[in-house]
Amino acid sequence: MWRATLEALGVLLLAFLLGNVALAWYQLSKPRTETETETRGAGEEPQEQSCFCHLTGVLDDCFCDVESIDVFNNFKLYPRIKKLTERDYFRYYKVNLKRACPFWPDDGHCAIKDCHVESCPESQVPAGIKSGNYNKYSQGGADVSDCQQAQELGAINSTLSNQSKEAFADWARHDDAQDRFCELDDESSPDAEYVDLLLNPERYTGYKGPSAWRVWNSIYEENCFKPRSVYRPLNPLVPSGGDDGEGFYKWLEGLCLEKRVFYRLISGLHSSINIHLCAEYLLDEGWGRSLWGPNAEEFRWRFDRAETKGEGTRRLKNLYFLYLMELRALSKVAPYFERAAVDLYTGGGREDADTKELLLQVFGEIKMFPMHFDEKSMFAGREKEAKSLKEEFRLHFKNISRIMDCVGCSKCRLWGKLQTQGLGTALKILFSERRIKNLTERSASKGFQLTRQEVVALINGFARLSSSIYELHNFRLLLKESGR
Repeated sequence: MWRATLEALGVLLLAFLLGNVALAWYQLSKPRTETETETRGAGEEPQEQSCFCHLTGVLDDCFCDVESIDVFNNFKLYPRIKKLTERDYFRYYKVNLKRACPFWPDDGHCAIKDCHVESCPESQVPAGIKSGNYNKYSQGGADVSDCQQAQELGAINSTLSNQSKEAFADWARHDDAQDRFCELDDESSPDAEYVDLLLNPERYTGYKGPSAWRVWNSIYEENCFKPRSVYRPLNPLVPSGGDDGEGFYKWLEGLCLEKRVFYRLISGLHSSINIHLCAEYLLDEGWGRSLWGPNAEEFRWRFDRAETKGEGTRRLKNLYFLYLMELRALSKVAPYFERAAVDLYTGGGREDADTKELLLQVFGEIKMFPMHFDEKSMFAGREKEAKSLKEEFRLHFKNISRIMDCVGCSKCRLWGKLQTQGLGTALKILFSERRIKNLTERSASKGFQLTRQEVVALINGFARLSSSIYELHNFRLLLKESGR
C-alpha cells in the first residue's frame, strides 16, 4: 500500500515539474504581442539584442554569412593562429617608431605610461632573425651560430650556400615597389628597433582627444573615396546631421565595388582595433599591479545601435568583410610558403620546422573554408580604366600607411603600423595571383616575394582580426549576463 502511494506521489510530482517546464518554454518561445512590445518600448531592447540582433546573415558584397565565420574562426582557426604568433619568427617585429609625421606638425608623444613600447635588446633577438632576409628561405643559409656571425651577414659571405646566394641576388634585382600598398620602414635605419609583440600587447592606453581624432579623420575624410560634401558618421561623438548616416550609406552603395571595398576595409580595421581596446581595458590599477580585461560598457558605447545612431552593426559587419578578404589572401599565398625552399629561419632548428608545420596547418584549415571573398570582380573593367583605378586604390592605401607615423601613442603607433602593413600585404597578394602561380620550387623570390617584415605583419594582422571575432563572442555573453 505504501509503495503504491509513493509511486502515485512520484507520478504527480513528475507531472507537476514537466508542466512547469512546458509552461516556461511556451512563455519564452511564443511571439511577443503588440502590447508587450509597446510596454518595452522601441529604445529599450536588452543590451545583447541591441548590439548583436542585426549582426547575422549574409554580408554585403560577399557570399558568406556571419554565423559560418564565427564557427570556423572560433573553433578551428583562432587557436592555431594564436599559437603561431607566439613562435619566435612571428613575435619579433622590426619597426621605426620615431619617424616624423609627414602631414602635419608632430603633436608630441603620449606621456601616458601605457603608451610606452619596450624595445627588445638585440641580444635577445634570435640570431637568424637579425641576419636579415638573406638566409630565411633555405636551410642552406642557416649556418649562423652566434650574434657575431649574424652581424657579418650584412653582405653575402661564404657561410651562405649557392642556393641562398642565388635567392639573395634575385631578391636584390627585384623591385616590387609598384606592387606594395604600404610604405615599409627602412630596417637598416638606426631608429628601427626590434619589438617583442608578446611583451607589448595591444590594449587600451588612454590615448584619445584631438590627436587621435585627427588621425582617423584624415584617414576617412582625405583617403576614402568620397567628396567632402558627403557626410560619413565617424563615431558617436560626431553629430549625425539628423539622418543617422543613411544619406552617406545610400551614396556609398552607389559607388563602384572597388571604392565600396576600400571604405569597408578601413571601417573593418577601425572596428577591429576598437574591439581590442575594449577587450583589453584597464579595469583597475594600484600597488604596482594593473588589471586588464573586457569592458562591456566601453564596447556598448562603441557599437550599440542607440549609442552609434544605428551604425554599430555596420561597423561589425565590415570587420567580418575585412576578415574574409584577408582570409582569401592567405589562401592565395599558401603555395608561396608550401615550397621546401621557404624556411621560416630563426636559427632555432626544430623550432623553425615546427613553426612552418604550424603555418601549413593554418593554410590547410583556410583552404577548407568554402566561402572566401571573391576579388576577381575587382578591377575587371576596361584595362586602362581598371589599371588607373587599381593604382589610385594602391596610392590611397599607401597614404594611410604613412598616416600611422602621425599617431602620438607609441603602442598605438606600433599596432597601427603592423595591422595596416598586414592589410597592405594582403592586398599585394590578392593582386599578384598570376605571379604566385608561376613560382618555381627552386627559386624563393622569382617574380614575387615577401620580406620578413611583410610576413610578420600579414600573420599578426590577421591574428588580430581573428581575435576580434573571438572577442565578439565573449562580449555577447557579457552583455547577455548583464541583462540591461
